[in-house]
Amino acid sequence: MHAALPDSDVIIVGGGPAGMVLALLFARQGVRVTVLEAAHDFDRMFRGDTLHPATLQLMETLGLIGELLTLPHTRAVSARYIRPHRTQVLADFSRLGGKYRYLAVMSQMHFLNFLHRALSRYPGARVEFGARVQELLETGGQVRGVRYRQGGAEQTLSAALTVGADGRYSKTRALSGLPLLVLSPGQDVLWFSLPRQAGDPGGSIDLYVDGGHCVVATDHGERWQVGLSIPKGGYARSREAGTAAVRRAVGAAMPWLAERLERLSEWSQLRLLSVEVSRLRRWHRPGLLLIGDAAHVISPIGGLGINMAIQDAVACANLLTGPLLQGALRPRHLAAVQRRRSWQIALLQAQQVIEEREVGSVVGDPQAIHVPVGLLRAVNRLPLLRRLPAYVTAYGLWPERLAARWHPARADLAKTLAGGRGEGERQEHPVGGEASLI
Repeated sequence: MHAALPDSDVIIVGGGPAGMVLALLFARQGVRVTVLEAAHDFDRMFRGDTLHPATLQLMETLGLIGELLTLPHTRAVSARYIRPHRTQVLADFSRLGGKYRYLAVMSQMHFLNFLHRALSRYPGARVEFGARVQELLETGGQVRGVRYRQGGAEQTLSAALTVGADGRYSKTRALSGLPLLVLSPGQDVLWFSLPRQAGDPGGSIDLYVDGGHCVVATDHGERWQVGLSIPKGGYARSREAGTAAVRRAVGAAMPWLAERLERLSEWSQLRLLSVEVSRLRRWHRPGLLLIGDAAHVISPIGGLGINMAIQDAVACANLLTGPLLQGALRPRHLAAVQRRRSWQIALLQAQQVIEEREVGSVVGDPQAIHVPVGLLRAVNRLPLLRRLPAYVTAYGLWPERLAARWHPARADLAKTLAGGRGEGERQEHPVGGEASLI
C-alpha cells in the first residue's frame, strides 16, 4: 500500500531533543515541518536527562521557561569526582554568570512531551509516531524526501530538506553513505534506577571511583539513575556474572546505597548504553543534513551530547530558516552549518577521548592514559580556570544564540500587527527574561 502525504519544507527524522527543538524553531517562523519518530511515544528510560544553562536560556528566549520549570525536575549545582576519602569538584555551576547556575535534571519524556505541546500550536507542524524510515528519495543526486513505514503501510514524503536527528544509531546516517570517523571505541555503561530516600546526598552529579569501577549517580527526585562503567565489549561477561556482581561493584563505590541495591535482582532492570566517540567527516549531501548524535556521537561524560545536539538545532535555525522561506536552499547553506559547529565538536571530542581513557584506567584498560587528580586540584585553585569546566559543560566552547531576527518578540509583533494575536498577551522578553506586554 502506498499513500502520499502532503509535502513539507523540512522532514526531521528523529523526535529527540535536537529534532523537536529544531522543529519548534522552524515552525515558529512558518516553515512547514514534519517530524518522523520511530517510537510510538516519548516514554523512554535512560536517555539524556540534563538540560544545561544554554538550553534553559533558549527556552527563556522562546517564552517557555516558566512552563518548562513547572515540570518535575531537580537541580545539580556541581559535578564531583568522588574517591575514597577524597571528593573533588569537577565543575561548580554556581560560579557561572547569568540566571541559570545549575543543570536541570528532567526526564527526557517530560521535556519531549513539553516540546510536542509547544509544537502543536503551529498548524504547519506535525509529529508522526511509529514512522520508521526505510529509504531516502533521491533525484539526480539530490535527496528529495523519504520513504517510511507506519502502521503496516508504506508512506512517502517529499521536502526541500531532510534532517537526520535520529541519534547514535542513526538510520539516516546509514542510508546516507557518508563516511564515519571513529575516534575512540568509548565505553559500555549499565544503567538502572533505585529509589531515593530523605537524607541522601543531592545537588550534584557525581562520579564515584573505587575498587576498579566507575559509577555515575544522578538525582531524579524520587529515584537515583545509576550507571556502572564496564570494559568495552564486556556486556556478555557482565551478564554471566549477574546482578550480584553489579551490586558488589556499586556498593563498593557508593556504600550509602548498599541496602537499596538488594532491589536490583533481575537483569531486565539493567539497560546497556554502548558508546563510542565518532563523527561524520561530512555532515551533509544535497537536500540532506545530519545533526546531533547522528552526525557526532559524544560520550555521556558531562552530559554534553544533548547540549551540543540542541545547539546544532539552533545553528540550523539561524542559518537555514531564511533560505527555506525564500525557496533558495543550496548545499552551501548546509555546509555553513557544519563549518559553524564542527570545530567545536572536534575539540570537545578530543577532550572526551582523554576523559574516556581516564575512565578506562580505572576499569583496567591497558591502553588508558591516566590524568592525575592533582591537575584537577590545581585548576580549582585558580579563579579564572575554576569557572572553565563549568562554563564548557554549561554552554560549550562557543554557545549558539538564537539570531535576533528569529526572536519571538519580532515574530509575534509581526503577527500582532497582522491581527494574528490577542491584544495584551504576555510573553517572556527574549533578552532580559522580564515579562512584557505587546
